[in-house]
Amino acid sequence: MKMQVHKKKLDGLLELVPETFGDERGFLTRLYHEQAFKELGLPIAWVDEMHHHTRKKNTLRGIYFTLPPFSEMKFIRAIKGEMLWVSVDVRKNSKAFGNWDSTILTEKNKNILITAQGFAHGCVSLTDEVDLVIKSDNYFSLEHGVGIIWNDEDLNIDWNLDGATPLVSVRDMEYPSFRKFKEKYIK
Repeated sequence: MKMQVHKKKLDGLLELVPETFGDERGFLTRLYHEQAFKELGLPIAWVDEMHHHTRKKNTLRGIYFTLPPFSEMKFIRAIKGEMLWVSVDVRKNSKAFGNWDSTILTEKNKNILITAQGFAHGCVSLTDEVDLVIKSDNYFSLEHGVGIIWNDEDLNIDWNLDGATPLVSVRDMEYPSFRKFKEKYIK
């Protein structure tokens, strides 16, 4: 399987662009290939897979994190629409701790984002009707789920909103600042 591999600015994030075969009938893109993933040092056994749907443009979710021992490596791909995915490094001993990077995942580009364990995640829809496939290498635990307020001043994330007001859930608006998150969870 041929695949373009792009390292992101933070160690632990990879953008993959698999080879696509297409003609007037449609296309075929292989999303997962055990040997290719082994060669990249990536998991070959995903234990959880979700279909994530967002109805409206500028819907913002996150920033979410699952505490150890339930931290998750993720595989994220847009199968419809466009989503800006933000990854924040919250690995205690990382040189990039507190830094973030973003990737625009699109149905057209067929790109895949792979994130190591130890990243907090948020996303904002850039179009109406966005569908993602998200795989994880660990089982989700609601009781280990925590978050960081999406508009934290210290993180200063560019959500690509172009002045629009995002649609954010009440729960996500109640998350603490990054500073309070560090004090409580990163010891």
